[in-house]
Amino acid sequence: MLMIKLNPGDKTPKFTLTDQDDNKVKLTDYRGQKILGYFFPRADTPGCTRQACSVSESLKTLQKQGVQPLGISPDTPEKQKKFDQKYSLGFPLLSDPDNAAAQAYGAWGEKKRYGRTYEGIIRSAFLIDEKGTLLQAWYNVKPEDTVPKALAALEAHSR
Repeated sequence: MLMIKLNPGDKTPKFTLTDQDDNKVKLTDYRGQKILGYFFPRADTPGCTRQACSVSESLKTLQKQGVQPLGISPDTPEKQKKFDQKYSLGFPLLSDPDNAAAQAYGAWGEKKRYGRTYEGIIRSAFLIDEKGTLLQAWYNVKPEDTVPKALAALEAHSR
């Protein structure tokens, strides 16, 4: 399978996904604000929880900079809702059950674990500007690095 990799300056692929409250959410709904979109493998697992809680703890800082975080995984809206409520995350978690958005962003591909090769979510984060252009992409990002990398990129872009 040929893997797509997005680069700074690329127009970001549009999507319409369902959030944890069963609302349809389009990328274009956020036109005029920056987005920190990140793909994670599965709600309520250790790495995904660290990542989501890090984003949640930085929500005010991100919002002061005009950034709306969006977490995306293959989980159902119901599972996302439980995850959101359990950790009081407070930002949209989007369901991508067929991995179409993940594939469009290059966040789906071959992974290896315990000697086994399989297809899955590649933990990735994307900082998108107000017009839908990619400012920065991080593939295979560590859960705890998502927010610091985004904040550093925001600072670099504001200079």
